Amino acid sequence: MLRKLPKLKEIITGVANQKDASKEVMYKTYYGYLMAVVMRYINNRSDSEELVNDTFIKIFNHITQFQLLESAIDPEKTFRGWMAKIASRNCIDYLRRKKTINGDFDDVEEEKHPQIYSRALDQLYVEDILKLLNTLPESQRIIFNMFEIEGFSHEEISRTLNIPENICRVYLGRAKQKLRKLYNESLIVEDGTYG
Repeated sequence: MLRKLPKLKEIITGVANQKDASKEVMYKTYYGYLMAVVMRYINNRSDSEELVNDTFIKIFNHITQFQLLESAIDPEKTFRGWMAKIASRNCIDYLRRKKTINGDFDDVEEEKHPQIYSRALDQLYVEDILKLLNTLPESQRIIFNMFEIEGFSHEEISRTLNIPENICRVYLGRAKQKLRKLYNESLIVEDGTYG
């Protein structure tokens, strides 16, 4: 993994120095990855393309904030995680501007909707989860993406979405429960037992 470090470091340094060739390499290298991140939040392809390009502008403008550590076990993964957080925040800002997530969260009490923990989701294949994510209500999909895929904490989600932490936990539990149910239903249909 560390053999990738000099190339990645060279690209990041080039982008920081406003070199167009480095920006082009970064864009071509990570476009597909960022499109996959954005498509988990936004179902419209043309809006997603615009948001990916927007995300690259933000990455180019803030590249100096990323610290590539020589000691990182997987610098590529670290860099992708940093870009994914920028992309996901960009998507949330976009949804907020479109007013699709403001007021989309019910005021729920945690004791009425207990958290649901399940090992079933741990066994889902990534492709299966991505296919099923689009069936979730937007609020649940956003929180699931932020927590389970992007690695945000409940506190970060709460601040970003301007909602109480207990609502984050409840919606995450609901998303997991619905994904588990949909996944089990898809297994039944594929197996032909009930479908």
